[in-house]
Amino acid sequence: MDIRSAVVCDPGEPQTNARGFTLVELILVVAVIGILAVLAAPTLISYVQTSALQAGARELATTINLGRQLAITRNTTVCVEVTGTNVQLRTGGCGGTIWTGPGTDGNGVIKISDPGAMRISTTANVVFTSLGAASTVGTYTVTNPVNNKTRTVVVAASGRVNLQ
Repeated sequence: MDIRSAVVCDPGEPQTNARGFTLVELILVVAVIGILAVLAAPTLISYVQTSALQAGARELATTINLGRQLAITRNTTVCVEVTGTNVQLRTGGCGGTIWTGPGTDGNGVIKISDPGAMRISTTANVVFTSLGAASTVGTYTVTNPVNNKTRTVVVAASGRVNLQ
């Protein structure tokens, strides 16, 4: 080994190519991240609330469409009853038998949302005929109790379910 190629480090000599960040640089980066988080938080919270409301309304529309599908496939009338944030489908009309199947619990209840997260109100229980038309039309309003924003699910006389 050639002595000229050996690197000798002197512990007392400051290293000139040491890499790292100073405390001031780190504090500055943390401050910028904090400011960005404070500015973005209200938008993020609003987005989450709107998304939850939209999801609840879509799930309700899907459940109402399930009632329509049952009426057609079973060649009977199906009543869509809403109590709180729960839905029950009754075959044979609003006084008929509670339908139990996929998506229901043992009592035939289809849970749309946590009662603290959403409220559902209706003008009337929708009744679908065996042809899929709605003999009783209705409007369902899904409300987010935190910010009182609403989405409306409308069932037309033709049986078509629309989100508004």
